[in-house]
Amino acid sequence: MANLCISTLILLSLLPIVCLSFSTESPTDRRILVLLDDFAIKSSHSIFFKSLQSRGFDLDFKLADDRQIALQRYGQYLYDALILFAPTTEQLGGSLDLADVLDFVDSGHDLILSADVNASDLIRNIATECGVDFDEDPSAMVIDHTSYALSDTEGDHTLIASDDFIQSNVILGSTKIEAPVLFKGIGHSLNPANSLVLKVLGASPSAYSANPNSKLSNPPSLTGSAISLVSVVQARNNARIMVTGSLDIFSNRLFKSGVQKAGNSNKHEKSGNEQFVTELSKWVFHERGHLKAINVRHHKAVETDEPSMYRINDDLEYSVEIYEWSGTSWEPYVADDVQVQFYMMSPYVLKTLSTNQKGLYHTSFKVPDVYGVFQFKVEYQRLGYTSLSLAKQIPVRPFRHNEYERFITAAFPYYGASFSTMAGFFIFSIVYLYNK
Repeated sequence: MANLCISTLILLSLLPIVCLSFSTESPTDRRILVLLDDFAIKSSHSIFFKSLQSRGFDLDFKLADDRQIALQRYGQYLYDALILFAPTTEQLGGSLDLADVLDFVDSGHDLILSADVNASDLIRNIATECGVDFDEDPSAMVIDHTSYALSDTEGDHTLIASDDFIQSNVILGSTKIEAPVLFKGIGHSLNPANSLVLKVLGASPSAYSANPNSKLSNPPSLTGSAISLVSVVQARNNARIMVTGSLDIFSNRLFKSGVQKAGNSNKHEKSGNEQFVTELSKWVFHERGHLKAINVRHHKAVETDEPSMYRINDDLEYSVEIYEWSGTSWEPYVADDVQVQFYMMSPYVLKTLSTNQKGLYHTSFKVPDVYGVFQFKVEYQRLGYTSLSLAKQIPVRPFRHNEYERFITAAFPYYGASFSTMAGFFIFSIVYLYNK
């Protein structure tokens, strides 16, 4: 019995530590499945893979046609993210197919997809489902006779030097990428019906997509700034996807290559590929731009406990704490555009939340003079950040019969009319009865 009591006390003492460990849990993906066309890619792209491993990721390398491939077992996913470096694979191994990859993303997991020249229909179909359409010509490449990378040999201008980056510190980090990114591969366009896909690295206005080994017989289908070289998607479930048409963009060769853009006298000893890919992978794997909201509270202005309902015209206070994952810990998120709605069919109240710069957002307002079932709603969407969707339902009742004021100021004229009528009737009665 004594041992049981001691064990219970030990468990109770450890409870706060357990709760703390859950509250500081990392949102980043730790188990990553890497599917390759050839194991040679593991060495030719080793710098990229080592950067992931140095940040604490556990990479599991497999050939794309390996029969033992499985994303889940007994209904549980074995991996948190998928890197698909198998542009020519027509069919994935095991029981894995297009639907399984899409279900993986639909379940909130992340994906890096790299195509290349002669990309298979499987890779193209996955990209299409993500809102990205590669050039239909399987042998087409992005060609640019203005913004190409200078080299010892003139070449066919398919090695592009691009510095058309998305302007977002959340996605690409706060350190500016000084050197252009080298790109050699196929271009793609963004599906205009998909509002979730973003161009991260674009081609110059002089670029076009065509077969470099044949003459153009028809105008190219993709031209100019409509060509995207690298794109990202953040799904509504906050799963993140990166799509590019070049496997070489991740390679050691282009990481270490110097770069000089045609028409530019500045020569960089090292391309921007390593910094670009590393920073973008941090965003894709939720090391940056991941928000969480906790301690959503509301109560009457003069109280501290959350009520079961409000009365019309009550003064209330609303608060929520929002934090951002910095890669190692949760830090207070600071912004001035977080809003709360007091909502029933449409927002009756819309208030911008004030912040104490330490993660706490708060506001106060008066309950509208309308009763029914309302919701506190926070719908926060900002470029590069995971979206927040918070909702708390609360009923609002009218005044009870004994809660109204005894005398209503607005009714004073009616009170005066009533009493004056009674007084007049009394005087009239006295005069009528006792006047000769």
